[in-house]
Amino acid sequence: MLHRCITAFVGLCLCAGPVSAQKLDSLLARMTLDEKLGQLNLLSAAGENGRASNDQIALARAGKLGGLFNVIGAENTAQVQRVAVTESRLKIPLLFGLDVIHGYRTTFPIPLGEAASFDPEAAQATARAAGLEAAAAGISWTYAPMVDIARDPRWGRIAEGSGEDPYLGSLLAAARVRGFQENIFATVKHFAGYGAAEAGREYNETEISERTMREIYLPPFKAAVDAGVASLMSAFNDNAGVPSSGNAWLTDTVLRREWRFKGFVVSDWTSVAELIPHGVAGGPSEAGRRALTAGVDMDMQSSIYMDSLPALVRSGRIPMAVVDSAVMRILRAKQRLGLFKDPYRPRTAPAMDSTRALARRVAGESIVLLKNDGSTLPLDKNTSAIAVIGPLADNKPEPLGPWHTMGQPEDVVTVLAGIKAKVPATTQVMYAQGSGVEDTSTAGFAEAVAAAKQAKVAILVLGERGEMSGEAASRSMIGLPGVQEQLLEAVAATGTPVVLVLMNGRPLTIEWAAEHVPAIVETWFLGVEAGNATADVLFGDVNPSGRLPVTFPRSLGQIPIYYNHRNTGRPFGANNKFSSKYLDIPNTPRYPFGYGLSYTTFGYRDVKVTNPRIRATDTLVVSVTLTNTGSREGTEVAQLYVRDEVASVARPVRELKAFQRVTLKPNESRTLTLRVAAQDLGFYGLNMKRVVEPGAFRVYVGPSSAEGQEARFEVVR
Repeated sequence: MLHRCITAFVGLCLCAGPVSAQKLDSLLARMTLDEKLGQLNLLSAAGENGRASNDQIALARAGKLGGLFNVIGAENTAQVQRVAVTESRLKIPLLFGLDVIHGYRTTFPIPLGEAASFDPEAAQATARAAGLEAAAAGISWTYAPMVDIARDPRWGRIAEGSGEDPYLGSLLAAARVRGFQENIFATVKHFAGYGAAEAGREYNETEISERTMREIYLPPFKAAVDAGVASLMSAFNDNAGVPSSGNAWLTDTVLRREWRFKGFVVSDWTSVAELIPHGVAGGPSEAGRRALTAGVDMDMQSSIYMDSLPALVRSGRIPMAVVDSAVMRILRAKQRLGLFKDPYRPRTAPAMDSTRALARRVAGESIVLLKNDGSTLPLDKNTSAIAVIGPLADNKPEPLGPWHTMGQPEDVVTVLAGIKAKVPATTQVMYAQGSGVEDTSTAGFAEAVAAAKQAKVAILVLGERGEMSGEAASRSMIGLPGVQEQLLEAVAATGTPVVLVLMNGRPLTIEWAAEHVPAIVETWFLGVEAGNATADVLFGDVNPSGRLPVTFPRSLGQIPIYYNHRNTGRPFGANNKFSSKYLDIPNTPRYPFGYGLSYTTFGYRDVKVTNPRIRATDTLVVSVTLTNTGSREGTEVAQLYVRDEVASVARPVRELKAFQRVTLKPNESRTLTLRVAAQDLGFYGLNMKRVVEPGAFRVYVGPSSAEGQEARFEVVR
């Protein structure tokens, strides 16, 4: 009921306000069919410079529009909102949406990079700041966070999510929802299974069993629903032949009946119309009927509900009750957001200094040190000569990454600028581009090699353009683009120590670098503070603490590769020809999920299970002593994984169930306590019912999914 305050929100109007539930019922009763379907109609701004077009303003005046997106600026949103609330018959306000993915004007690390922080509080803080900046520009609704689990790095939209693990993904989904919804509505997308696109190809079909859907792909959505998310977005993909925007099992059975979701579902861009090329609808009317009756409340951009459904409703092919339910969900959302009380929602943008400080801190936490042979890093600020090389070293647009909303290149601190600001004036910093990101020409190599020969260290900043990841940015090969690897090899051949700084939106195959380059730093696309945060890590002002939220393969042929796979009946055996393995490379990844180095070292000892026999209603309690065994203060991400040894269905070899970020001084030790609810050990059994089965389990506590000290416990009846 609307009279119950929704406590998951902080800053929004959450309880029944000036428009009561009874008044919403009365409002619905007074609406014509066109006005009802108008509330389900969502369009992108068609005017110039982020404005609504005259036709769209006319639709708002006629009550045939529920919301607009891509209207930019408070003045522009207010213009069309004023028409809706003063000139339309029923004075119903509009929603204003935008893809605020990882910042509005202040661009934070891409979500995949931010996930490497293993810091839900940081994710909540950046979402809060982005939501407030967007709200100050008239936006009331973002199409974020994206919570799709992605196990295939060829898929470009892996950049927008939290990686491959449902537990980490769930924590970050809930955190981002809470952060956004202090100021604007959030939308979790894409419901569901979109990250499993076959061959990693955007918009492609998926084939996901119900068990895998429920255990891997759905948990982050459920976490977002539990956090009070306002809306979900239906996905482009089909699963087993049923497109998500016409999948009643997803949007009705699971979402509304099982999870008791009270918000609304919006389609992705024209995904209702795309039921036609999917081959499950013969035309717009049938596409609209299938989507609406499946539970997709709002049609984004295709106008099918508005244009094609009136006749079906009047003929009874779509019951009026179905329309009314969808309309009421939209009206309740507008009430929940406070639009009936204050349709313009004026907000003051946060101070740029504070948001940039947050961007720099979170960017520093997101950087992952992949390799550091011979303590190449951190660099000495007093190094006499440094060569900074590569197409991304002095590049302002690309650190913004994909979907950077209103992020501006002029706001970006480049890696070259960050390095120059870090070192004294006496340090000679030489720059050579070497090549473009996708060049086939090696003409710039000579300048790069010459700079490297004069330097004490060469920092190569290589990777992807921002638009090489994100939507419609699948790659069949995920190595360094163009001639960048050849540039790396040419500079390394000079004998000058090389630090490889990667800037990218997905895991890359970097086998040559992993074998030959002494230091490798994964920075993702870090946003406006990319250069400062990177320099902070390179020179040791920030000790890297990022951990990989996704597996880095050795070879394209290993994909899909992820840590929480099930075992086979013939697991790998070095001396067994007839076991599961490749002839030409190891089964193992180049860098596993959860992996990341530090400028100090950590030791784990005395892993103990406090209660080695637990019931399904108990909580597992595990302790471990963590020691900083190095010479610098550092932050470790202690990770707890569980393995169910024998179950009615095969279980993953490891599953992340808890983690803790811990900062320790040199030689400092701390006993950590990690807890796992026994219910979180459950899975979907042979009858597809969730169960916590009795039996033996192993628990591992360590620095990654591939390491850890082991203990055992048992679940008993």
